[in-house]
Amino acid sequence: MKSSNIPEVKLGIIAVSRDCFPIVLSEKRRAAISAACAAKGTDLYECKTTVENEHDMQKAVAEVTAAGCNALTVFLGNFGPETPETLIAKYFDGPCMFVAAAEGDGDMINGRGDAYCGMLNCSYNLGMRHLKGYIPEYPVGTAEEIADKIAEFVPIARTILGVRDLKIITFGPRPQDFFACNAPIKGLYELGVEIEENSELDLLVSYKEHAGDPRIADVCKDMAAEMGEGHYYPDLLTRMAQFELTLLDWAENHKGSKKYVAFADKCWPAFPSQFGFEPCYVNSRLASRGIPVACEVDIYGALSEYIGMCASGDTVTLLDINNSVPKYIYDEDITGKFNYKLTDTFMGFHCGNTPSCKMCSDRAVKYQLIQHRLLEPAGSDPDFTRGTLEGDIAPSDITFYRLQCDSEGQLRAYIAQGEILPVATRSFGGIAIFAIPEMGRFYRHVLIQKRYPHHGAVAFGHYGKTLFEVFKFLGIADIAYNQPKSLPYPTENPFA
Repeated sequence: MKSSNIPEVKLGIIAVSRDCFPIVLSEKRRAAISAACAAKGTDLYECKTTVENEHDMQKAVAEVTAAGCNALTVFLGNFGPETPETLIAKYFDGPCMFVAAAEGDGDMINGRGDAYCGMLNCSYNLGMRHLKGYIPEYPVGTAEEIADKIAEFVPIARTILGVRDLKIITFGPRPQDFFACNAPIKGLYELGVEIEENSELDLLVSYKEHAGDPRIADVCKDMAAEMGEGHYYPDLLTRMAQFELTLLDWAENHKGSKKYVAFADKCWPAFPSQFGFEPCYVNSRLASRGIPVACEVDIYGALSEYIGMCASGDTVTLLDINNSVPKYIYDEDITGKFNYKLTDTFMGFHCGNTPSCKMCSDRAVKYQLIQHRLLEPAGSDPDFTRGTLEGDIAPSDITFYRLQCDSEGQLRAYIAQGEILPVATRSFGGIAIFAIPEMGRFYRHVLIQKRYPHHGAVAFGHYGKTLFEVFKFLGIADIAYNQPKSLPYPTENPFA
């Protein structure tokens, strides 16, 4: 997904060398990594300054900064100089990954670099200086192996860059009795995320000011082309296009000192009657271009969505962990065809915020059944409760995840990989049948036990590895996942 709301990573590499080791060893190994990256299609700026001391460090940081690099690989081609190499992370304005060279050049006398040892001291010194450096699961490797680690670092760096330059814009307080969407904003500031909280009236005023906007006609045409004839309400297009332009202009005019934006908006109960439609379809369109709009003023849902977009390079969605799968559907369409227990499955649902590109071909703009029951006269045709994007979400691999600040102000996260099954839901809304191994235990001993809200972010693919590394780098100490049966949760009854 190409989006101006998500960072582009320009990665550089700086080689370091301890002065009692041959500097040529680091330089030769750095060049081999650069060549391996080029062969794998990874763009990498090779810094020609090799760092042996603090003056070299300053020169190298200036060189990669001038080259436009916003993320770095610090490469220990040999043991490495502990102070200068770690100070790179202090003076370079971007995430730094630290990796080290494996031996294997043939000469184990003058060609032995001892970077395996140096990596230990590098980590120790980063800790002493309270500097953040990303260290992969196994940070030592050959040129080809380091090139693979660099490629894996790109989405991690992209996410870190995005989060630190993100502003979340909200409209309205959390709906009554939706306390699950309410969380302390203290955790946002700890991550470097800015927040701007506004009234629904601010949004309504801006929306009315966009009436007659000359761009509306083109947005209407784009909406009609996206959905296809018979899959939208023609009389709603102008209102929805006006709202889309309202949000896009607000994002552009309210970024302030930040580069990227996510929204968390109140979408009921007052919204549809005052704006004349449900905002779900417009929200889905913004998400498809890299600007998440979380429902029900779910601030950490918006943050989670944005993190998933950066990590996956693709659009995401936010769904309720909504209802169990009826046994008759399980018996008819799942058992014997897929290797999942009934308790491994559930339905993820929301009113229609999932991007249309992730839904089955019969998706359409419809009306919100629950809001219609609540807000419009019984037996009447839907009017202002129209505007949701409904249909089954298309089958794919998925990662269900969330970053949350709990009631005590502590950040925590969960990640669970699974899939959307190619099974009809027989239901309404933007919805799908999800299957996650050991979901029943995960539901009880993570989601319930750790008091997570009902909203979960969904990335369309298996991105657990990247998300886990991102959350670690962000300093999240509690990262839960769907543990296999052989690994009980601390609160799981061993006698059950």
